[in-house]
Amino acid sequence: MRERHHRPYADVAELVGWTPLVRLNRVTDGCRTPVFGKAEFMNPGGSVKDRIGLAMIEAAEREGTLRPGGVIVEGTSGNTGLALAMAGAIRGYRCIFTMPDKMSTEKVKLLRAFGAEVIITPTAVPPDHPENYVMKAKAIVANTPGAVLANQFYNPANPEAHYRTTGPELWEQSEGRITHFYAGAGTGGTITGTARYLKEKNPDVKIVGVDPVGSMIAPFFRTGEKVEGHPYKVEGLGNDKIPGTLDLSLIDDYVTVTDRDSFLMARRLTREEGLFVGGSSGLIVHAALERARQLDDPEAFVVAVLCDWGEHYLSKGFDDDWMRENGFLDRPRRRSAGDMLRAKETLDGVIAVAPSTNVRMALSTITAHDIGQLPVLSSDQCVGSLAESDLMAKVIEDPRILDDAVECHMDAPYPVVEAHVDADQITALLQRGNAACLVRENGAISGIVTRYDVVRALTGAAL
Repeated sequence: MRERHHRPYADVAELVGWTPLVRLNRVTDGCRTPVFGKAEFMNPGGSVKDRIGLAMIEAAEREGTLRPGGVIVEGTSGNTGLALAMAGAIRGYRCIFTMPDKMSTEKVKLLRAFGAEVIITPTAVPPDHPENYVMKAKAIVANTPGAVLANQFYNPANPEAHYRTTGPELWEQSEGRITHFYAGAGTGGTITGTARYLKEKNPDVKIVGVDPVGSMIAPFFRTGEKVEGHPYKVEGLGNDKIPGTLDLSLIDDYVTVTDRDSFLMARRLTREEGLFVGGSSGLIVHAALERARQLDDPEAFVVAVLCDWGEHYLSKGFDDDWMRENGFLDRPRRRSAGDMLRAKETLDGVIAVAPSTNVRMALSTITAHDIGQLPVLSSDQCVGSLAESDLMAKVIEDPRILDDAVECHMDAPYPVVEAHVDADQITALLQRGNAACLVRENGAISGIVTRYDVVRALTGAAL
């Protein structure tokens, strides 16, 4: 067994870094090119941003801008704020964070759990608007004594942290065989710092930026022109401006991925690889896999950053209703009465008796087919019904009725619905005292659905 954590740590900050490199298997769908995920969600704060939280605080302390009892302020999508809050808790600093309103409620609650103050700002405002989350953070610093702006978008300690940690880790973990590195750019620190180190080790390593559709970074990389971005749902990646920490000269290519593909891949990584990650990880892996299929090279070594922990997005990418509301998940086809009929264990058509059938024959039919409900049909119309328990009780009370016609002892007819109607209509009918419901298809009664059938369908037993 490999030895891990063989000595105690001074504090939680020492747990940051040396995250595992995990090979992807099932989501590759048979691709021959090896693709690996850098599991940054295994940092103590649950994201790649843990690497820069303490680094930026220590830089501010060295510069003398952050003093004991000071206040750390930052505009964040959540993960950098959490990293700063964790480091701030260790060092005893107060934290105030601004966040766009598109961010998950889980992130807001996490920040507040660490004692941080969180101010929510509108997402759909220009980058220079006073209510933009970055501009709001700057205003708070200007009006708060002892406050410093972490300034992750322009802070050189951001990419430097990745140059010192992420790059060397990948080089050692891949034994110098890494050929492609895929990462996004929210601030640009991860891709810039890691790329700088890897390029120094091997200039042929391909660095690929991945952007959500709607961000302006990828279009700017391709054309050199600043375009106006538009809103997207993936959190933590992309931007409506070029961050100061992003060095595009280190990047070989930039690709874009839709919100839908990002969230669906995140769900696949969780369900097929056991890697519980957010939408940004899905975005990066989707792009890496597309390139890996094109390469078709068993000797290549592709790495994708798995940015953060999926629990931050339970109310979004992992919520089926949210996914459907945003058009990322197809709405399930409504189950029809015909579907419910075909889901039964046996489908022998409708078993019924005529009004003139005697009770003895009706009980024999019930016993032979092991059924509890028996419709009474006349000219393909339901005119009555028989329940096994009630009919047997009547026979026990007076055996002479065995030779009577069932029409003398039958109960009310079962309701009849057309095969195309929503199955919910059957459920509603069965909740109103009806023991069963008949289904009509192509003008003829084709089967019966009982309460037992509905319960089996609801529990998945018949599916």
